[in-house]
Amino acid sequence: MLEEMFKLQAELNDRIGIDTKSLHDHFDSAKAGQWLNDYIAAASNELEELRDCTFWKHWCAEAKDGRRFEIHDLQNARVEVIDLLFFWISMAMCVGLNAEDVRNLYLQKLKVNHARQEKGYSMTDKDESDNKHISIDK
Repeated sequence: MLEEMFKLQAELNDRIGIDTKSLHDHFDSAKAGQWLNDYIAAASNELEELRDCTFWKHWCAEAKDGRRFEIHDLQNARVEVIDLLFFWISMAMCVGLNAEDVRNLYLQKLKVNHARQEKGYSMTDKDESDNKHISIDK
């Protein structure tokens, strides 16, 4: 399923003039960085739109009534999450990842996250050294 989503997103990206799929085989750091930053900006905007589906403002009437963070527009929240997925897949492509790479990295990182929980994860002790071995064969 993830492979199909990457294929469809590559087609959409190509349609708008961004050949993210090519970065997997012929990585261009400058082009990738430009496109990545464009997608980061877009994803950041989508996060704000998602937050606006909740009563996040501590000064709003709903928050004062004890409803802070309640989702008031579930339909739009769901659409904003999907918009984030569009940009997330594109960002993965910008750093040269395909669906199989994402799955492999996810499984490696999942082991790290479980190990962190088993060890009583603490931000004070966090140094990211447990992420250094996570990689793909390229």
